[in-house]
Amino acid sequence: MGFLDKRNVVIGVGGGIAVYRVCELARLLMKRGACVRVVMTRNATEFVTPVTFQALTGQPVISDLFSKSGDAIFGHLELGRSADLFIVAPATANLIARIRAGMGDDAVTTSILAAPCPVLLAPAMNTRMWENRQVQENMRALLADPRFSQVGPESGTLAEGIVGAGRLSEPPDIVEAAEALLAPKDLAGWKVLVTAGPTREHLDPVRFLSNPASGRMGLAVARAALQRGAQVTLVTGPTELKPPAGAQVVRVVSAEEMAQQVLSRVAGLDLFVSVAAVADQRPRLRAAQKVKKGEGEEQLTLVRTPDILARASAQAAGERRPLFVGFAAETEQVLEHAAEKLQRKGLDLIAANDLTEAGSGFGTATNRLTLIDRSGAKTELPPMSKEEAAHGLLERVVALRRSS
Repeated sequence: MGFLDKRNVVIGVGGGIAVYRVCELARLLMKRGACVRVVMTRNATEFVTPVTFQALTGQPVISDLFSKSGDAIFGHLELGRSADLFIVAPATANLIARIRAGMGDDAVTTSILAAPCPVLLAPAMNTRMWENRQVQENMRALLADPRFSQVGPESGTLAEGIVGAGRLSEPPDIVEAAEALLAPKDLAGWKVLVTAGPTREHLDPVRFLSNPASGRMGLAVARAALQRGAQVTLVTGPTELKPPAGAQVVRVVSAEEMAQQVLSRVAGLDLFVSVAAVADQRPRLRAAQKVKKGEGEEQLTLVRTPDILARASAQAAGERRPLFVGFAAETEQVLEHAAEKLQRKGLDLIAANDLTEAGSGFGTATNRLTLIDRSGAKTELPPMSKEEAAHGLLERVVALRRSS
């Protein structure tokens, strides 16, 4: 199920209005397979009761160093020692200062002192408090310790109605940061280029040829590579999805634009994963104005677009060659067509998927891939989320590099 599966995650809840959003965070972590325990400051219990988190997680909640609930006297210490990851959310200005000072004056701070694992801080507070010099100094001091990392805060409308930085990061973004901390760093030092989304080939300013690709699979590969320690450039066609934080994002529209951006970046790469559903043809001519009904010829003349992956592979032939990975979305003879594409384009690995199969291909949250390498060896990935499939793909890439 991913890097959170069967991992012990402790959420240290600080006393701020954003506490209510931590309920969703706990639910999402559990959905990813984590065993979630919650420890709260006394101020946090003024916003959400411990009973709420106990009901959500099915685990006792510690909010007092001298608990009368029957927990072991040193329960907060054992909680920290057994954690694989500690998330502080919301990390208030007060809580950040006490963690930096090494204080152990409540259940949250003592648990952090006892925890040998990574600590993810998710700050949330008033904008002026967040921008305060002392708060920023406290954050810098904590982040100088490799044990600590940060997600957020985001800008937006805060509880008091003002707009600025200080919002707690969205729970899915905190989960993404948590997974990155627990992921193996087997791509550390790699330079990775990923393409994603569809391209649009315009007939006129308002009409274009395209396909139903959402970009989700490509973004999942970029995110997975980042989580595994790579330096990632994402060249993406039009998509409404949010790109992963940490990637260098280059937005394009047409196949020609994507080709220019990709081919200028091939030198020095360790890995190129071409996930984008690039249009095979474009209109020979593009009208400067919207074509009206009945105007001009009814016939549309198409010409081929550049084969980006084949060009990139050929361009790298005499250089320090990166690994080239392609995708083959087919409706018939899927494996045969994928294997032919791998050989014709000089790839190291290709991911084949059957568009006629439910839950596979464009516009779905899941995928079912068959990975084929240059020797013809096949690795079947069962139906799984596109995020999980992305990691399965990269695990095969790492294995190929190690065996070469």
